[in-house]
Amino acid sequence: MEQNWGVPFMTEWNHYVTMKGTNNGIVVYLDDQCSFDHLLSELENKLKTNKASGATEITIHSQYRYLSEDQRQVLIQLIDEHSDLTVKNIESYVITREKAYDLYENTTVKTEMKTIRSGQVHEVKGDALIIGDINPGGTVMATGNIFVLGKLRGIAHAGVDGDENCVVAASYMHPNQIRIASKISRAPDYDVEGSPREFAFINPDSEQIELEQLQHIQKLRPRLLDVFERGL
Repeated sequence: MEQNWGVPFMTEWNHYVTMKGTNNGIVVYLDDQCSFDHLLSELENKLKTNKASGATEITIHSQYRYLSEDQRQVLIQLIDEHSDLTVKNIESYVITREKAYDLYENTTVKTEMKTIRSGQVHEVKGDALIIGDINPGGTVMATGNIFVLGKLRGIAHAGVDGDENCVVAASYMHPNQIRIASKISRAPDYDVEGSPREFAFINPDSEQIELEQLQHIQKLRPRLLDVFERGL
């Protein structure tokens, strides 16, 4: 629903430019079917004939139109020259091929059917599924979660890019070391028995890595269902 936010010069925009009030503030939607020159022409005309009272932050949304960096700068400069508006952000529904590939890489489960032996380092973007053991001295690193259908007795580092919501889960948990983002949990100096069907996570209250039984993973990390639906 369009709302009047006290910016008198844009409340009657139509056709190529539409302003709406949202929970995130004022968003100016640009038509994605007309030419960029026509869009600039209408925007400039409205800015010149209707002046805002006071500085206002806005978000530009180009919908399904891809804007190059040069086009983004032209829009920002045009608005800056002819109004007191400040462009807080420029958004769209489209992304570049490179960003799409990077998104795919970081949101898919990479499966490896082998044992990670001492001295071996297995690195993946996204979530890692190891069907086999991680032996002492072996290392698995992932930007996402790590799932081990076997014995985890080596090193597992999940969320290597800093995601503290990642988990490390194993059929049998007896690691040398677990890392999640920048947090580290080392094996005790004394010999202890491992535990079946556990996962490691960062407790937001203690800000430390803790272990819990796998049947509690949905309660503590409900968004992991998205990972399962992607093919785990």
